[in-house]
Amino acid sequence: MQSTEKKILIIDDDSRNIFALKAVLTAKKYACIAANNAKEGLDLIKKEGDVGVVLLDMMMPDMDGYQALAKMREDQQLKDVPAIAVTAQAMLGDKERCLEAGAVGYISKPVNVEELIKLINKYL
Repeated sequence: MQSTEKKILIIDDDSRNIFALKAVLTAKKYACIAANNAKEGLDLIKKEGDVGVVLLDMMMPDMDGYQALAKMREDQQLKDVPAIAVTAQAMLGDKERCLEAGAVGYISKPVNVEELIKLINKYL
């Protein structure tokens, strides 16, 4: 669909989710990189330097998505990188909680690909 110089970083502790998202996005000509935890993901953003948007799982061990968003917003190098919350949490108020934490968008699992692409295109 769209080719871009900016990469999409997928941060998720479940390799199956990374595989599925990468497969769908790569098929649509997006460049993707991935991290299995938030610390690795934040380090990758700094190392790569060309991450246009982050797809961030909100429920991970060690550092969850909310903690990762807080770290991103505190860090001069990361604060302007848009993060889309991708979560299985789809209860009333979860979307608002993610947006209040600093996410620019919210997608619940299972992911609606068309909705995700629209969100990604807003920020790439």
